[in-house]
Amino acid sequence: MSTSSGLRRTALYDEHSKHGARLVPFAGFEMPVQYSSILKEHDAVRHRAGLFDLSHMAQFVLEGPNVAPWAETLTINAVESMKPMQARYNIFCNAQGGAHDDTIFYRLNQRWLLVVNGANADKMWAHLNANLAEGVRLENLHGRNALIAIQGPKSLAMLQPHVDVDLAGLKYYFCAEGNVYGRPAVIARTGYTGEDGFELFVFGDHAPEIWAALLRDNAGEGLEPCGLGARDVLRLEAGMPLYGHELTEAITPVQAGLQWALKTSKPEFIGRNALVEQMQRDDYPRIAGLIMKGRAPAREGYAVYYEGKAVGEIRSGSMAPSVGGQNIATALLSRDAATEGSTVEVDIRGTRHEATIVPLPFYKRTK
Repeated sequence: MSTSSGLRRTALYDEHSKHGARLVPFAGFEMPVQYSSILKEHDAVRHRAGLFDLSHMAQFVLEGPNVAPWAETLTINAVESMKPMQARYNIFCNAQGGAHDDTIFYRLNQRWLLVVNGANADKMWAHLNANLAEGVRLENLHGRNALIAIQGPKSLAMLQPHVDVDLAGLKYYFCAEGNVYGRPAVIARTGYTGEDGFELFVFGDHAPEIWAALLRDNAGEGLEPCGLGARDVLRLEAGMPLYGHELTEAITPVQAGLQWALKTSKPEFIGRNALVEQMQRDDYPRIAGLIMKGRAPAREGYAVYYEGKAVGEIRSGSMAPSVGGQNIATALLSRDAATEGSTVEVDIRGTRHEATIVPLPFYKRTK
């Protein structure tokens, strides 16, 4: 559904309105940035569970006998080695090694599901079709199917009574095809918050009843509807990249510290030569974490200085409730400035404020 402004609405738009969400334009959709408050929603996810509408993200179905070998040539991580019902983080790069998008592949029964960032949906659909191979068929479900995430330490207990899948037996980054409240779904143990949780891929027509039922049946357990604001703070604390910030067409996976996902053993894929060369030189600007020493917040675009010289800029920043309320940030910095323990300065409206370089992630849940 589209509005007079040209923005689209997810299948859960009416549910967001019922709960008093503040809606903002995001990736071409009207999306909830918050309901009660970002802090309250953040607290729910870290200590109980939160419910997110992620239906703005694009879902592409990939079918045919050649999906895996074809996808290997377009991505930096391995695809063919994925087990049935496994999920895997992956990145599509350009010839210079910059990121087209970071994505997740799901290897389902008789098909694959590829989830891409909503803001990159049209770009990625065009990229896949421009590189299409024989024996691969694509279907675009963007805006038709829905995606609901329940995230937090109580998410398993809250969801289990309403699904016909053994959630405790579902490993992290695996999925199952089953039913939620009797409705068909792909249920994945994946997420973007740093907590345990599940993502439910469902038909758009079924999404409102599932959303409403989960909130109704778990209200006494503290389940909260959550918006994009809390999600951004949660992912930043967990050191997870956000496309357009820690990854761009110019910022490579190597610069973003995602070498663990880079399989240079693959003989050929777009961007391979540039990424291998970049790693060998090791002279590139790179993403680093920093904690502000005072109360001044670091914001995207602020200049960072080291030993009196400008060495980069802030890519993401926020107050971090899970890090003692300190202001945290990521920055793209020169190699010498990105050393753990270094003191840098962030220029905030003409005044330089000290910060310390720290390893990522800022927060890691206790298992």
